[in-house]
Amino acid sequence: MARMLGAAERLARFAMNRRGFESRWVTSGATHLHVYESRGGGSLPTTVMLHGLGSAAAPFGRVLARLRPHVRRVLAPELPGHGFSAHPGSRMTPDVALDALTHALDGLLDEPAIVCGNSLGGAVALHYALRRPERVRALVLLSPAGARLSEDEWRELKDAFRIRTRADATRLIERVYHRPPWFLALFAHEFPEAFRRPAVQDILDTATNEHAPTPDDLASLPMPILLVWGKSERLLPASALEYFRAHLPPHAIIEQPEGFGHSPHLDEPARVADRILRFARDVERGVEHGARGQAETA
Repeated sequence: MARMLGAAERLARFAMNRRGFESRWVTSGATHLHVYESRGGGSLPTTVMLHGLGSAAAPFGRVLARLRPHVRRVLAPELPGHGFSAHPGSRMTPDVALDALTHALDGLLDEPAIVCGNSLGGAVALHYALRRPERVRALVLLSPAGARLSEDEWRELKDAFRIRTRADATRLIERVYHRPPWFLALFAHEFPEAFRRPAVQDILDTATNEHAPTPDDLASLPMPILLVWGKSERLLPASALEYFRAHLPPHAIIEQPEGFGHSPHLDEPARVADRILRFARDVERGVEHGARGQAETA
């Protein structure tokens, strides 16, 4: 991995460990996955965070820290070939990633959890909920991947992750954040190497519409669902949101807040954590939400 980015990941893990998040490994098939875990101080359900393509769990650190006093436990596994997780013994396809996370969560969870996912992590969360509905207390989807796209949309999305130059990296950063922080420019020259990692390239080469949940799949989800799609989303096409809006069950809450880009936990971690907590409290109280498409602007 690129030198500065690798050092930043190790520093982030050190900071997570110092804040009380245990760094552990679990065996999932032939793959060893890295997981951040901590006991919480509250009564809300265990909460799981799933990251996106080319990312890792540590960027959720400020969200996890804000959740921890209110939930029973927090878990943040890293996808195979991402963060500190080992690359799978076979090619990293969407099915391999899902199988690894399913096996890991089956062993880690001791109660139905609130499963949260961003981008690719959102697609994994959806598939886990379809495979293991009894283990998912509720779903929180932050700009999730997993919608069925046109061939042109698929091609454009994959091209955005094929980072060859510093200019490519800068364009991707600008599409991920609502307002990119200045210091990311210091790492931009290392992004091409980071995104050439085998796990990232394998996913880009193998992901297709066949891996997306069907309309019937989405409609069948029984658990409470919160989908957050920021007004500054510039990576996924608008048709993806419309796919979810059309096919998620009527009880799903869909919000489009101001100030959120593709990865809102990077833009406004406190707001993201607070929204998850409010949703979790409503879930525990059995509050029903009938309105669809309301935008949160706070």
